[in-house]
Amino acid sequence: MIHRIEGTLSEMLGTTAVVRLSGGVWVEALLPAYLARALADRVGQPLSLYTHAYLEGQGQGTSFIPRLIGFETIGDRRFFEVFTTVKGIGNRKALRAMEVAPAEIARAIADRDTAALVRLPEIGKRLAETIVAELHGKVAPFLDSDDRRGLDAASSGRARHPEPAGPRQEAVAALVALGETRADAERKVEVALARHGGADPTTADEVLVRVYAGG
Repeated sequence: MIHRIEGTLSEMLGTTAVVRLSGGVWVEALLPAYLARALADRVGQPLSLYTHAYLEGQGQGTSFIPRLIGFETIGDRRFFEVFTTVKGIGNRKALRAMEVAPAEIARAIADRDTAALVRLPEIGKRLAETIVAELHGKVAPFLDSDDRRGLDAASSGRARHPEPAGPRQEAVAALVALGETRADAERKVEVALARHGGADPTTADEVLVRVYAGG
């Protein structure tokens, strides 16, 4: 597993960086769109990238090509790994969608701002809703410090002034009573509501019908 590479940025080929390592070895690394744009005027300068290696299928999976993806920080790499756990977001799609820095995408997810996510390349309304449903509780480590403080303050405020239970919360409680963990119950409710356009339900029974309806 290649964890990190250091060398000189020899060339930029679109969103691919060609890095000359010591010893005369040139390595190609795919980059997120925001990072490729930032490196466009740094050809000839030293470059260090944290890397993620994978095999890319070719010819309907009949052959595979080894690929290397580069990130400026280990935190950016970790965000990419979390981002690509969402069904429908493969490595290439994620790189194109990351038109802005991970902290900005994380803020949109934390704020449930699907409109901001839809403005990213490759992300439609349905996929944006799925991203929020699956990653809302997982992006706090990737927020800027100011955003984290705001999130902590909001959480503290909710703790002091808890919201009255509504259909969503009642449905989660019902699923927990049926043996689901709270995290799984919350995820299932969020995904079910997103699948049905995110319309607010009027009763817990309506939420549960959506959960068990599947597609």
